[in-house]
Amino acid sequence: MGATHVTVAIRNPAQPDRTWEGLFLVDTGATDSLAPRSCLEAIGLEPRGRRVYELADGSELVLDVTVAEIEFMGEVVGGTVIMGSDDAEPLLGVTALESVGIVVDPLNQRLKRLPAVRLKGLGIR
Repeated sequence: MGATHVTVAIRNPAQPDRTWEGLFLVDTGATDSLAPRSCLEAIGLEPRGRRVYELADGSELVLDVTVAEIEFMGEVVGGTVIMGSDDAEPLLGVTALESVGIVVDPLNQRLKRLPAVRLKGLGIR
């Protein structure tokens, strides 16, 4: 299976003119998105907390997180962004994808927009 990448803009919600843009690996195994700490700090984002994350090998890391606007494919979503090491590859997590109704087409490894954002199980009619 190949890797899927997408251009993503990370924006400081308190100062929307401060934005960092990069090429992100789409990681459906990651809940949250991740960007290099130095890039986030350059647009004025600071740690808002720490979370424990489990890696693929079962080990755990405690990492700083912040909150940002995440923009890709013409969509904007507010979300948690992990403040990764400065050499970390940026990752777009599944929460951001699903929040705007975008999934990875497993056949051709491309992002695909669903006809509607899923809202099952809320009892809304």
